Amino acid sequence: MERIGFVGLGAMGSVIVPRLMAAGYTVVGWNRTEAKARPLLQTGMRWAPSPRAVAEQCAVVFSIVTDGQAVREVALGPEGVLRGLPAGGVYVDMSTIDPEVSRGVAAEFRKAGRAMLEAPISGAPPTVREGKASLMVGGDHAVYERLRPVLLAIAPRVLYVGPHGTACAMKLAVNLLLMVEVIAFGEAVALAEKAGVERKTAVEAILGSVAASPVLAYRGPFILEGNMPDQPLADVNLQQKDMLLVLELARRLGSPVPLAAAANEMMNACRGLRLDHLDFVAAHRVYRKLGGEG
Repeated sequence: MERIGFVGLGAMGSVIVPRLMAAGYTVVGWNRTEAKARPLLQTGMRWAPSPRAVAEQCAVVFSIVTDGQAVREVALGPEGVLRGLPAGGVYVDMSTIDPEVSRGVAAEFRKAGRAMLEAPISGAPPTVREGKASLMVGGDHAVYERLRPVLLAIAPRVLYVGPHGTACAMKLAVNLLLMVEVIAFGEAVALAEKAGVERKTAVEAILGSVAASPVLAYRGPFILEGNMPDQPLADVNLQQKDMLLVLELARRLGSPVPLAAAANEMMNACRGLRLDHLDFVAAHRVYRKLGGEG
């Protein structure tokens, strides 16, 4: 298991691969846009021309891509992982996708006599780099135990959730909480500003209070003048993609999620004000504008 495959070298993949290499694994990678892989290639990652070619060289292949359709393509397509994965090989998808999609992909691997785990990651690039991310894992428990050392190379907190679909559902539940928390933060700061508190002081007060959290610690200061990053940790469109998955899962299950619905409306407002290219903490700007201050 010294050679690990990795498919998808975007914002998250590009910080996960170095952790695997630092743990002593040789990583063979692929990305739809090869240019994004160049920094990793310069540090020792090997390149393969397709997900299938990655799998042909590795007994374990990870992926982290944008959505369920992308997972199906890289996993099950003509040049997908399943076509190249050797007997006894394991495919581990880390994407945030609909649990039903994950179950469907896992079923195809099972039919072919191969194993799949879902292991969505909770954390942003800074938390992954700092070794503070966590993984939620779904699938066969014996396969999970076998791959646990590799998973721990990515994140120090690894939790087995249950069978296929449960880890994806848990990740959506975590993202629901994260999005509501960040949007409520913007609402609170906007209210404090309206009452005459300077924005910097309001942020400092919240981050020093019992309401503080890791996500607010690194994301909250983005709302200060000049602090919004050019490359968002998660822009409005990406976060709304996850929120829509939450709403669809809740609809299927008949589970009420009124706060998720309200947060989604704020994402709509961000898009309406053409803030969708910004980190989704930009919801604070919407509150300011609605309050007549923006």
